[in-house]
Amino acid sequence: MRVVTISATYGTAGSHIGPAVAAHLGVPFVDRAIPSAVSQELGCTLEEALAHDDRAEHGLGRLLSSALRLPTVTFGGVDMYVPGAMPLPPEEFVRRTERILQETARTQGGVFLGRAGAVVLADHPGALHVRLDAPLQRRVRQTATFAELSEREARKVIEESDRARAAYVRHFYRVDPADPRLYHLVLDSTTVPVPTCVDLIVTAAEALD
Repeated sequence: MRVVTISATYGTAGSHIGPAVAAHLGVPFVDRAIPSAVSQELGCTLEEALAHDDRAEHGLGRLLSSALRLPTVTFGGVDMYVPGAMPLPPEEFVRRTERILQETARTQGGVFLGRAGAVVLADHPGALHVRLDAPLQRRVRQTATFAELSEREARKVIEESDRARAAYVRHFYRVDPADPRLYHLVLDSTTVPVPTCVDLIVTAAEALD
């Protein structure tokens, strides 16, 4: 039951590489299944659970307005007021998400995209931790091509997503998701072709047996 965690900045094809790696390894690909399972446990709607998701639409705004139940949030050195209440305490959402991730890794194995998997499963025996990243401009071009956006639109989406995902990990785990010490393998999937990235990750995962 192999376990691979993938931390992917926006525009690095994580949503394509993750499922392909899982298929090669014969394990589940775990992404949106986690908030769905969490929402069932907590008795809320999937939409409410997704409000806590670090990859939700309009990532930064959703994160600040919904995923942090704090009167102020220190963000980039600036205290920001976050209005409104949220349906679920964010700490409870994160705790349940961690437990489901850990149980899935232990009982089924899997390829886990996002959710600070390299931190949550840092002590899981034989787990491979992967980071997909690339310079901003190459991610902009790749996103514009895949999503049929202008480069200006793609840059805005990427910058908001980067800030939201980094804020999620830093707030709940007090680590920088870009820290290479968290990972066994760091790949630039805008330069290394996606099929090659898949092969490299699969080879590395199998080598940990």
